[in-house]
Amino acid sequence: MVIGSALGWGNWATVLFAVLLAFVFGYAMTLLPLFRAGLGVGSALKLALASDTISITIMEIADNAVMLIIPGAMDSGLTEPLFWGSLIFALAVAGVIAFPVNRWLIARGRGHALVHKHHDQHLSKIITAEENHQYKQHSSHH
Repeated sequence: MVIGSALGWGNWATVLFAVLLAFVFGYAMTLLPLFRAGLGVGSALKLALASDTISITIMEIADNAVMLIIPGAMDSGLTEPLFWGSLIFALAVAGVIAFPVNRWLIARGRGHALVHKHHDQHLSKIITAEENHQYKQHSSHH
C-alpha cells in the first residue's frame, strides 16, 4: 500500500503490488529458516507454499477489502492520518480474521505446523555446534 500510494498509482495497481509483495515476503520469511535447517529448495518451497498460502491469501483479501471500503483511504497520501489509521485498522482486521484459520490449521498439523519441526532441527544444529565449540575449547586447555 505504501509504495503504490507513494508513487501515485491507482487503487488496483497498488492492491496488486501489495499482494505480490505480501506473498514474496511471506514466503521468504518461511523459506529462510527452512534453508537454515538444511532443506533443499524444492522441499522448502513445497513446505512454504503448503504452510503460508491460505494465511497470506486470507490476510490479503481482508486487508485490501477493508482499505478499499474505507472512504478515501486509498486516495489519501502518506502524510495523512487517514491513510495510516486505515492501514493499521485493515491489518488488525485481517489478523483477527486469519488467526482462527491459522489456529485451526495448526491444530490439525497443517499450516505453520508443517514447518515447526524444521525450526526445531535448526535450533538443535545451533545447540550442537555451540556444544562442540565449547568442548573443543575446554579440551584444548587440558
